[in-house]
Amino acid sequence: MSYFVEQPTALQYFASLVQSDEHFPLFEAACSLAQDESPELDVQQVLGDADQLLARLKRRLPPDASALQRLRLLNHFFFRELGFGGNLNNYYDPDNSYLHAVLRTRKGIPISLAVLWLELAQGLGLQAQGVAFPGHFMLKVKLPKGQVVIDPFSGQSLSREELAERLEPYKRRSGLVGEFDVPMGLYLQSAPPRDIIARMLRNLKEIHHSQQDWPRLLPVLDRLVTLLPEAWPEYRDRGLAWAALGEPSRAVPDLELYLAQAEDALDLDLIAQRVAELRSLPH
Repeated sequence: MSYFVEQPTALQYFASLVQSDEHFPLFEAACSLAQDESPELDVQQVLGDADQLLARLKRRLPPDASALQRLRLLNHFFFRELGFGGNLNNYYDPDNSYLHAVLRTRKGIPISLAVLWLELAQGLGLQAQGVAFPGHFMLKVKLPKGQVVIDPFSGQSLSREELAERLEPYKRRSGLVGEFDVPMGLYLQSAPPRDIIARMLRNLKEIHHSQQDWPRLLPVLDRLVTLLPEAWPEYRDRGLAWAALGEPSRAVPDLELYLAQAEDALDLDLIAQRVAELRSLPH
């Protein structure tokens, strides 16, 4: 007698990975994002590829290596030998957010490179974390004599002065100057895994939205809603994407949920008007 076991959908698999903050497999969740574009992708194979890189690294590591030695070895291996770095020629290619593609091309954007680097760093026992630095994701490593901040685009360690210089344009735009200035430490806080995945998804969202590619945008929004069930603007944006695809019956519930929950939003009148228009369409 044979039993048919139904495979979980890509979204169900993602939901199972991100349900708990306590056991949040950052690398696996990040790898799974590509399954919307590449349904045949074997995520376990991608995890295995990263494990092989880690095994190569560990073979070179003296048993008594200090944290600083481990960090230097990792950076040399990752940025110099393997040549991982920023995809300057095609920064807005969605492949830059898909870790199986980053492993193949060795090119990515700061956050995807950081997630792969973190997987290796943690495998080496380094105290490493991602940093949601404005405009450019960073890495930080705690060493016995202090903290190192690394740009995952280039592998460069950044001094306090260089970080302050990079922050300057953001601070001016945001009015965080003079008496409204805040300490550097606030910009260097660790990013929780859930926030890292949200930032990766929002990068993809931005790309598909700018191209008005609604069919590719929708699965990204489904993941954002699964990851952040109370991020009401994501429901609004999903409703608007369904509306753009001529699916009013799927658009209206999302937009109405947004109207009910996002009480102080500035666009409520606009969205209410859109709902009224959609309701008047033949279903």
